[in-house]
Amino acid sequence: MLFDLLRPAIFALDPERAHRLAIGALKAMPPRAPARPGPLAVEVAGVAFPNPVGVAAGFDKDAEVPGTLLGLGFGFTEVGSITPLPQAGNPTPRLFRLPEDGAVINRMGFNNAGAEAALARLAARKGKPGVVGINIGANKDAADRIADYATMARLMTPHASYLAVNVSSPNTPGLRALQDEGALAALLDAVIAARAEAATEGALPPIFLKVAPDLTPADVDAIARIALDRTLGALIVSNTTISRGDLASRHAGETGGLSGAPLRALALRRLREFRQATGGEIALVGVGGIATAEHAWQRIRAGASLVQLYSAMVYEGPGLGARIVRGLGELMRRDGFATIAEAVGSE
Repeated sequence: MLFDLLRPAIFALDPERAHRLAIGALKAMPPRAPARPGPLAVEVAGVAFPNPVGVAAGFDKDAEVPGTLLGLGFGFTEVGSITPLPQAGNPTPRLFRLPEDGAVINRMGFNNAGAEAALARLAARKGKPGVVGINIGANKDAADRIADYATMARLMTPHASYLAVNVSSPNTPGLRALQDEGALAALLDAVIAARAEAATEGALPPIFLKVAPDLTPADVDAIARIALDRTLGALIVSNTTISRGDLASRHAGETGGLSGAPLRALALRRLREFRQATGGEIALVGVGGIATAEHAWQRIRAGASLVQLYSAMVYEGPGLGARIVRGLGELMRRDGFATIAEAVGSE
């Protein structure tokens, strides 16, 4: 594969520069039609996904290449996190490859060009096919972070297949406190109200909530209760972890969120806990350490209706999504399931 040939040269570059070059290369690709619905199609919160494999937030922060990613075979992509105002994020270096561990550590800090820049690109997609979720966040220096989320919901509702509320990044000080029961209820109420104000022609994109893997059982129960009360469309389980464990890389001590292979077991455990806490009444999106079709299938069997990738693409390239989609089709047939929906939670 081309990526395999290029990987040594890519890995010789600073990771953040390599990522910008990857976005530039995707921009230069000729357009392709997005994936069509087939045997792997699944419906979540009223949204029809042609297959369950998506790109996680953080890869396409500024909504520069959603159409290209969809053309590579992904069933959906999630752009962002996007904040109301542009912000530079944390000081560099802030992105680290840990190849010995199949992992990435980042402390990006919601770096993005802001809502206005993203809106211009998203508006240009109006009427084009494909599922594009929009991950919304708050500016680091916002006096009222809940108001920031409401502003983003109001701005992005007309352009979103779904809205993903990100309160689980470890790289914005105090952000994860919004997962506390009272703060989370107030935040979601504000987002729901703002979405209703901005809805056009009765279209209300569902709200997905992205949670951290570093939660206690009490946290899981509280979040599940709030999600059920607010009829959220899905829970995205999970963001990066601040835990570490045994890592071999020289970058193991870097602060920030750890993703990739070391997150896999923790993210799977949290997914199972949320499945139990919600009684299967809310769809789950499995994220964290998914690098093969077998990983994705395990997450689906554990209760995920959708899965997302990011860190594995650092090591395997953007063609990974299509390979996992093909592998999922084979695994589904092997295990005797006619649809993804039948397999969800069947372990």
